[in-house]
Amino acid sequence: MAASEQLSLASRSVFYSPEESTQSISYPIFMSANYQYAGDAYDQVVDGARRDVNIYSRCGNPNEYKFDDQMAEIEGADSALAVASGMAAVSHAVLGLLRTGDHVVVDLTTYSSTHEFFDHRIQDFGISVTFVDSSDVDAVRAAFRPETRALYVETIANPTMKVAPLRALADAAHEHGIVVICDNTFASPVVCRPHEHGVDVVLESATKFIGGHNDAVGGIISLRSDILPADWLEQIRWNTLTKLGGALSPFNAWLLLRGIQTLPLRVERMSENAQKLVAWLDAHPAVRRVYYPGHDAHPQRALAAEQLDLPGAMLAFAVDSEEQAARVCKRLELASFAASLGGVRTVTQLPATMAFLDIPEEERVSMGITQGMIRVSVGIEGIDDLIADFAQALEA
Repeated sequence: MAASEQLSLASRSVFYSPEESTQSISYPIFMSANYQYAGDAYDQVVDGARRDVNIYSRCGNPNEYKFDDQMAEIEGADSALAVASGMAAVSHAVLGLLRTGDHVVVDLTTYSSTHEFFDHRIQDFGISVTFVDSSDVDAVRAAFRPETRALYVETIANPTMKVAPLRALADAAHEHGIVVICDNTFASPVVCRPHEHGVDVVLESATKFIGGHNDAVGGIISLRSDILPADWLEQIRWNTLTKLGGALSPFNAWLLLRGIQTLPLRVERMSENAQKLVAWLDAHPAVRRVYYPGHDAHPQRALAAEQLDLPGAMLAFAVDSEEQAARVCKRLELASFAASLGGVRTVTQLPATMAFLDIPEEERVSMGITQGMIRVSVGIEGIDDLIADFAQALEA
């Protein structure tokens, strides 16, 4: 087999070596919670080679290991660690890195649960947080302190579609030995691979584009860094994951591994649909504004063109009020009005009154989240059918 780095992303996504004991080209499901200490397994565990031995599924299982390896392959990472959800990826990465007295700089516009994690929970551990607009590199630099340990950003912000200048941020942070953590969920590795832009730790809610079918929940942490030790993720496995209990189940790992194989096809179709839907929405009289990295009016349009391989499948648009936005979403028939994103079916959401409902209105406004905003995760439907659905929903 040719060296993996010589293969395209599409080929790296679809290919992995057959399972050794059966030579199955579709990796089997190992639905076991416990494993026998056979042969020299006990001695290996005692000697510290725990990653090489199946012990107990909270510590790791063959399906998780295979998913880890495949995600590292498509993220361009040195290693990866799967966990039970996207928020588990956030919490395990952050708690595995930061200690009492540390300081972290966080982009102001992050996913609502992430924002609340940094605004409330993490500070219970004596870790201080400064929120800043990560599109302003000078503002980020000004927020650094001697005790700053990490910078946390999103490749494409949820739900405003703001694009973070990853290379400039990484360069600024690394001058001070600061670790850069990037949530790549809105992009997926098909749209952007943050490790290639200097990011140390990349997080994905694998529930979204990686799985792609709204039927599995999981998260992934990947590592490529000159700052963190090569075994940092294994340290998190044994010091954080096994203690907090955020393990990924074998069945979900199997579903997510299968999802990787069609990821490029799905995201390419979704992005193509999104660009056409954006052009249609932009011309509609009821639409006040469109938010999309590929839109000419996007504040970071040039950066997006340089940093993203595709404009992506996520967009938002605004109508006059929350009442109008709710009517539009309720009238949709082909597209769904629901939570989550990244699946094969188009899904709409009202960020201000759904995902960000628990964020105070003043903070939502500072993030750029308005009452009339509708977030859209574009699926793989026929684009003419999708546009017709939005047309009838916007009629009123």
